[in-house]
Amino acid sequence: MSRTTYYTACSLDGFLATEDDSLDWLFRQRIDEDGPMNHGAFMAGVGALVMGATTYGWVVDHGERTGEPWAYTVPTWVVTHRQFPPTENDVRFVFGDVESWWPGVVDSAGDREIWVVGGGDLAGQIADAGHLDRMLVQYAPVTLGSGRPLLPRVRDFALVDVVRNQDFVCAEFAVVR
Repeated sequence: MSRTTYYTACSLDGFLATEDDSLDWLFRQRIDEDGPMNHGAFMAGVGALVMGATTYGWVVDHGERTGEPWAYTVPTWVVTHRQFPPTENDVRFVFGDVESWWPGVVDSAGDREIWVVGGGDLAGQIADAGHLDRMLVQYAPVTLGSGRPLLPRVRDFALVDVVRNQDFVCAEFAVVR
């Protein structure tokens, strides 16, 4: 059975992005790509991704601006009510409550990790449905004052581990059921 992880970075005051969905603040921070809780090591165990429409739109726009290709080789599930242009990548657009599309996500991941990429409200919906197992959060040394919250829900977590990766404090939390 696969494990579901919300893996993300946020500001010290708990925001994933600014009000206008900018991540410029994040890319100014130093991180060791081979250091603790690094993205590459995490991705090596991922079998499927789940993201919201705003996150998907940002990833696509970022790729178009920078010329970077689509970074993911595993199925990507985008929860949306919007229409997006067709893509050559393995991107599956779904809508409705979590239980209506979750079995497909689990099947596509096999016995590998499911990565909840974002946003925070989608991660909250998955947690509310009882499917979130843990969060890996990399806290950047910056405050935004407002923006897109990490997890706009009341929920208990247990701290499992804390490490430093250059500018980031990286924490692993288990969902308390």
